[in-house]
Amino acid sequence: MTESTVNEPSINEPSINEPSTNKLGTTMNSGVLGHLPFGVWHVKFLLIMAVAWAFDAMDTGIIAFVLPKLMKVWSLSPGQIGIIGSMGLVGMAIGAVLAGTLADKFGRKRVMIGMMVVYGLASLGCAESTSFEMLLLFRIIVGFGLGGQLPVAVTLISEYAPISHRGRMIVWVESSWAVGWLVAAIMAYFVIPDYGWEPAFYVGALPVLWAIVVAFTIPESAQYLEKQGNYDAARNIVGHIVHDAGTAGTVAVEAAKSAVVAINSDASDTTKSVKAFTVATLFSKPYLQRTLCLWIVWFGLVFSYYGIFMWLPTLLVKSGHTMIQSFSFVLWMTIAQIPGYAVAAYLIDCIGRKKTLTSFLLLCAVSAYFFGHATSSTEILVYGCAMSFFNLGAWGCIYTYTPEMYPTEGRATGSGWAAACGRCGGIVAPLVVGALFTGPDQFALIFGIFTGVLVIISLTLWFLGVETMNKELDYI
Repeated sequence: MTESTVNEPSINEPSINEPSTNKLGTTMNSGVLGHLPFGVWHVKFLLIMAVAWAFDAMDTGIIAFVLPKLMKVWSLSPGQIGIIGSMGLVGMAIGAVLAGTLADKFGRKRVMIGMMVVYGLASLGCAESTSFEMLLLFRIIVGFGLGGQLPVAVTLISEYAPISHRGRMIVWVESSWAVGWLVAAIMAYFVIPDYGWEPAFYVGALPVLWAIVVAFTIPESAQYLEKQGNYDAARNIVGHIVHDAGTAGTVAVEAAKSAVVAINSDASDTTKSVKAFTVATLFSKPYLQRTLCLWIVWFGLVFSYYGIFMWLPTLLVKSGHTMIQSFSFVLWMTIAQIPGYAVAAYLIDCIGRKKTLTSFLLLCAVSAYFFGHATSSTEILVYGCAMSFFNLGAWGCIYTYTPEMYPTEGRATGSGWAAACGRCGGIVAPLVVGALFTGPDQFALIFGIFTGVLVIISLTLWFLGVETMNKELDYI
C-alpha cells in the first residue's frame, strides 16, 4: 500500500503529464479512485486508519476517567478539573488549524504521522506528571497532536474513497472512536481503582509505535500529489490500486475518462491554473455559507460532546453514584455508540448527509433532555445510551461532510479550521459545566443547555447546508 510501488501498472493517460491540460490531468486520478469499487485495498487502508483513529479516541477518553481519581488524590476543585479539560481542547484547536494548513502544503501522510508521535510522547509526560501545572502542560501538547491528526486523517480517507462508499468509509473509521473510548473505559473500570491513574497514560503512548506502521503502509494522497505537480507518483499509486482491483479497475479507468471529459467540457477554462487556497478563501463567495454552517455545527457538536462525556463520570459521582457505578454507566453508553455509527454509516449514503446528520442531532437533543431529568439508574442507562448513540453517529456524519465542502488544494485547511472552531466549543463546555454544577440540583439545567445547543445546530445545518451524496469531491 505504500507509494514506493513504482513498478506497478499505472494509468495510461498521457494528458496527465501535459501542463496545457492541467485541469484534465488533475481530475483523472481522483476520478479513477472515485469510480473504483470498494475492494481489498480499501479494507486494508481502513483498518490501518481505524486503529490510528481508535488511539486518538483512547487518549482523548483517558482523561475523563482519570479526573475523578485525580480529584481525590490531588484534592482538585471542580474549577481545576474544568481547566484540565478545556486546556486539552485549546491544544486540539491549535493542532487542527496548524495541521490542516501544513497538510495542504507538505502532505497528509507526513503531518498525520507527526501528530501521532507528538501526542503519544506527551501521554508519557502525563504519566510522569507530579503536579497540576505539569499535567496541564502535557495535556495541552496531547491535545495539539490529537486535534491535528483527525482532520488530516479524514481528508486522506475522503480522497481515497469511492464516491458510492465515501460516507460509509469515513463513518466506519469514525466508529473506531467508540472502540478507543471502550478501551479507555475498560482500563478505568479494571485498572484505575486498584493501580492508580498513571498506567492509563502509559498505554496512551502506544500511538508512537502505530505511527511506524502508518509510515510503511499508507500512501500519500494521490490527489494532493497531483495538485503539487507530482503526476508520476500519483499515477503509480492509483495504478497499484487499479491493478489490485483487476477488471473492475479497468472499468473504473474508462468511467473516469468519460467523467473527466464531461466535467471539463462544461468548464470555461481548462488551462487555468489552480489558485492558492488560504484561510481568507474560506470566506470568499463560493465557500462563505459552507464555512459558516460548518463552524456553527462543529462548535455546537463539540460543545455538547465534551461538555457531556468529559464530565459525565465526575457528574455521576458528584450526583451520588460510586466511582465504579459511574464507570459502569459510561461503559454501557460507550458500547451504545457502536450501533449508532452502524446506523449512520447505512443512512449517510442512502438518504444523504443533511437528513442523516440533522436527524441524529435532533434525536440527541431529545435524549439529552430526558437524561437530564432521569431519576433512576434505569433511566440514566436508557437515555444515556440513546444520547451516546445519536451523538457519536452525528460525529461520523460531520467527519464525512466537512472535507466534502472544499476542493483538494484547501480540503485539509477547511477541515482543520472547522474542527478548530469546534474545539473552541469544547474549551467552553467544561468550563460552563464546572461553573454551573454546584450540586445535583443543577443536573437538569446543564443538560437543558446541551439540548438547546443541539437543536440550534440541527436547524443551522438544515437551512444552510448543501447535500453532497454521490458527487465528485472537487465538483460539489
